[in-house]
Formats: sequence, structure tokens, C-alpha cells
Amino acid sequence: MRQASNSVASHPPAIDLKLRLALRVAALAAVCFIAVAAYALFDSDRVAKAKASRIAEIVARDISLQQSRAQWVSVSINSTPDLQGIAALMEPGLCIAYRDNAGAFRQGVCSGAPADEMAAPEIFASLYRAIFRPGEPVSMPVLVAGSARGTAVATFDPATQIGQSWREASRLLSIMAFALAGLCIAVYATLARALRPTRAIGAGLNQLAANDLSARLPRFDLAELSVISGVFNTLAERLQTTLAERNALTRKLIEVQDEERRHLARELHDEFGQSLSAIAAQAAAAAHTAERECPPLYEECRGISRTTAHMMETLRGALVRLRPPDVEELGLTISLESLVASWNGFEKGRTRFEIAVIGEADDLPPGVSASLYRIAQEAITNAAKHAHARHVQLRLEAGDADIVLSVEDDGEADGASLAPKAGMGLLGMQERVVSLGGTLQFERREAGGARLVARIPTMRAEPQPWQP
Repeated sequence: MRQASNSVASHPPAIDLKLRLALRVAALAAVCFIAVAAYALFDSDRVAKAKASRIAEIVARDISLQQSRAQWVSVSINSTPDLQGIAALMEPGLCIAYRDNAGAFRQGVCSGAPADEMAAPEIFASLYRAIFRPGEPVSMPVLVAGSARGTAVATFDPATQIGQSWREASRLLSIMAFALAGLCIAVYATLARALRPTRAIGAGLNQLAANDLSARLPRFDLAELSVISGVFNTLAERLQTTLAERNALTRKLIEVQDEERRHLARELHDEFGQSLSAIAAQAAAAAHTAERECPPLYEECRGISRTTAHMMETLRGALVRLRPPDVEELGLTISLESLVASWNGFEKGRTRFEIAVIGEADDLPPGVSASLYRIAQEAITNAAKHAHARHVQLRLEAGDADIVLSVEDDGEADGASLAPKAGMGLLGMQERVVSLGGTLQFERREAGGARLVARIPTMRAEPQPWQP
């Protein structure tokens, strides 16, 4: 059990559902944005290579055209071609060159990098070089009359290509970052609005946990939550019906039990009580005869009389516990005062019993009054017989909302467990209280003493119509 409690205590705190879903949506969106950025980089490299290939093709055609003209005008075809006309078409960072068939460099032109070129971070430059290998030359053959007369070469400056890619990627990532932040806020707000009914569901569950079976949930806009609402309401209704039936059955059983006690009390009074009275009378007669005719038997006869008187006193106490006074006729207050007075007379100062009644407690239904009397009777009996208390306080508070009956004693501490035991009559008291829709609490104190509190909702008896 200790290991289980430690595992529960070490369990990490739960994450808010809205935050969890928003983070998952954000992670998915971030993956999508990264994929878009990677595609943009691959497309940028493809475009750069396509441009270089197109420029190399243009250069090869231009050189081929220049050499064809040189043949027409009887100029040496080995003369250096003019690349300045093509330089106007070149993009920043592009270099073009012409190599003869031997591979010797004959002429080249490079365009400079733009003035606002942004230097890429070193990690991005290294990663870009490892993946795309920028700056690879693109060659195109120069054909004159169907024969190769050299090679046109176009090359992008790696630093310029990396810088352009970084500028495009950073711009795209900035836009994506703002879009991701806006998406997270929108998703969180939407989920917060959609999951707002979960507060009502939590409040309803707390009401059920507090034994308030009247809790009901409204219908929600979301179909999933509406299903939960329907199941919750059905469960609450069934629990309420089951509890009402159980309480009604418990009250019926208590009524039958009380009737059996009254019947047993009548049997004891009529049969056993009459027998004890006869024994007492015969013992008195025997003692009177023995006093005159057989003095040695006189003390034995007196002992029989004392034993019979003690049995009759015990029988009267049992009859009081089995058949309480007519609470409906006397009222709950007078009945409880009589109960306390009888215990004070029985204990003869060994235990002092006190009572305090606050509020009007005599207009309760007969069943409620009888149950409260039985609870008080059982609690006082436990305190007097089992707790060895010197002082027992009975207190009844009848308020507008509920009725509170408490019994507190200063009994001795026996060193046993502080948890209540079912054998102390608590089960019967618990059944009576629950059948009335109330709660029962019992606690022991380490220094000694115990306190029992029964709390039931206030139910007033309906006034009977006056009959002449």
C-alpha cells in the first residue's frame, strides 16, 4: 500500500488537454512548415542549376554564331570570342567562360554579388554545401558546322547561391513562425471554447461524489459531450431511484425491527415480568415464614428477594431500551431528557449525562423523531458501557436546513485503532441516518474520548387538519 501511495505521489501532474492538443497541432504544423522550407530549398537549387544550364547553352550558341561569322569573313576561328554581349543577361554571382578543345581557358566573365547580399550562418552554409554541392560548373559544347570547337561553362558562385537561399529560407521561416504562433493561439482558443462544457461535467461529478444525486447535465453542442451528458443523467437518475428505494426499504425494515422490539418488550413484561413478581412475592412469604419457624433459612430467602429485585431492575432497563417512550405523544425533547435522566439515575453519579436542545425539535415526523431517539439511545449506551466515560454530552440542534445530533464523551484511551468498529452499534445507526438522507460521522481522539455526529435534512411534519 505504501508503494502504491508513493507511485501515485510521484506521478507527474496532468497536462491541460487544450495545451496538449495545441502543442500536438503545433508540432504537426512545424513538421509541415519544415517540409515546405526543405522543398523551397530544393526548388531553389534546381532553379539555380537550370539557370546555369540555360546560360551555358546561350553562351555556347553565341560563341558558335561568332565563329561561324568569322569563317564567312575569313577571320581565324581561333580568335577570342566576345562575351560582353552576354554579360548583360547574367545574374549576380554567375560566371561564364569559354574553353577550347584542349581545355585551355580563353575568356571568362563574372558578375559581382549584390550589395545587399545577406551572409548565411556557418551551420546553414555547411549543411547546404553537404546536401546541394553548389558551384558545380555546367558545360555545353560549342558546335561549328557540326564539329566541336570548345566548351561554354556557366558557374554560380557558391557563397552567392548560399546567401540567396538563406535569404529566401529565412523569409519563409519568419512567415511560418508567425503563422505557427497564430495557429497555436487559434487552436487553443477553439479548443477552450469547445471544451468549456467539461467544467459543467466536472462540477456534476463532484456533486455525485458528494452524494448529491440531484445533479443533472444539460445537452451540449458537441455530439460526444452530449453522449456523456445523457449517460451521466441516466446514471444519476438510476442512482437516485435506487437510493430512494433502498432508503424506503431500510425505513420499512427499521419499522419492522422496532415493532419486533415492542412485541418482545410486551412478551418480557407480561411473561418474564410476571414470573419475577411471583418469585419476589413467594420469596417474601418464605422469608416471613422462615423468620418465625426456621431462622437459618431467613437470609437465603432475603438473598432470593434481592436477586429478584436486581433482575426486575435489569428487566426494566432492557424494556426501556427495547420499547422507548411514545416519542410521538411526548415529543422528542422530553423523550431525550427522560433518557438522560434515566441514565443519571442508573449510574448514580459514576457517569454524568447532560443534554442541550437548540431549536424546535418537536414538530418532526414520527419516524424521524423515533430514529433520532434510537441513535441517541445507542450512542449513550456505548459511551456508558464501553468507553467508561465520566461525562457524556448529548446535543441536539434543529436548524432550518438540517438537524444535528451529537454525542461526545471523555472515555478512556485504550490504545487501539482510532477507526470505528462496526460492532459498536454504528451499523444500525448508519442505516437509520442514511435512510433519512443524512450522514453519520464518528471519531476517536488519541487522548481519549469520542464524538458521534448525525446530520439529517430538516423534515417538518405536516399539520393535521382540525376535527371537531
